[in-house]
Amino acid sequence: MPANSLDRPIVVGVDASESALHAVRWGAVDAALRGAALHLVFAVPAVADAPLDETPVRMLHDRLRDTAQSALDSAARIAREAVTDRPAPEIRTFLVDAPAVTVLSGLAETAYYVVVGVRGMSAYHRSLLGSVSTGVARHAQGPVVVVPGETQAVSDRPVVVGVDGSAHSVRALEIAFDEASRRGVRLIAVQAWEASGDTRTHGDSVTLLAGMLEPNTASYPGVDVKTLVMEGHPARVLLDAAADAQLLVVGSHGTRGYPGMALGSTGHALLHGSECPIALVRLRN
Repeated sequence: MPANSLDRPIVVGVDASESALHAVRWGAVDAALRGAALHLVFAVPAVADAPLDETPVRMLHDRLRDTAQSALDSAARIAREAVTDRPAPEIRTFLVDAPAVTVLSGLAETAYYVVVGVRGMSAYHRSLLGSVSTGVARHAQGPVVVVPGETQAVSDRPVVVGVDGSAHSVRALEIAFDEASRRGVRLIAVQAWEASGDTRTHGDSVTLLAGMLEPNTASYPGVDVKTLVMEGHPARVLLDAAADAQLLVVGSHGTRGYPGMALGSTGHALLHGSECPIALVRLRN
């Protein structure tokens, strides 16, 4: 895989679950929209601390690799089927002997996105399961897209982005404008403020949002932008705004975060509550 490349691939974490195939379909369409390569990665962790030359351990490991390769072959086929209405991206598969969170988090440094699915369709199940998606979202040094279930990768539904003035949300805005432009849909930019714990007024939030939008509206004049400034907890406001969205884009943590923070409270709540794909944006070091 490329260590450094201006043409960043879309990387999708694959396992033998149906939820991973939802991520594959989403990643394939997004790769096709931007003309990027699609890398499908299955990580097989060690089955035991014993050396692999011991026959039973070797046989188990080989069976796991066979299962992984079969899942990768199926994922590649499904990725091609997902983009029959547009030029297919270059698809490559990788079978890696290492823990999934470690592998995918590392690949986030050079990927445009790392895309993962979740195990479980409801917000309740996602709070209990999906350890890989949660781990990657916390540790990846780059944008991560979590696909919560079967979803239409491109529709006429809007893209929603959360804006709070942080450096992460500046990058989130750039990504959201790009996604809305490629998909030909409206962008809804949301700024939430809490009267009890925020010194900003409603007017301050309106001014902040307008100032952050200006550079992007100039770069993407064809994107129809709607702004939404509301008092309330950011996670609740964003979840409500994204109830009918095809993609929610947010910074991994906002202005109340601290350097090196893995995932802010708002990002964590959105990760476990969003019913549409969510892009968690973290600036690369």
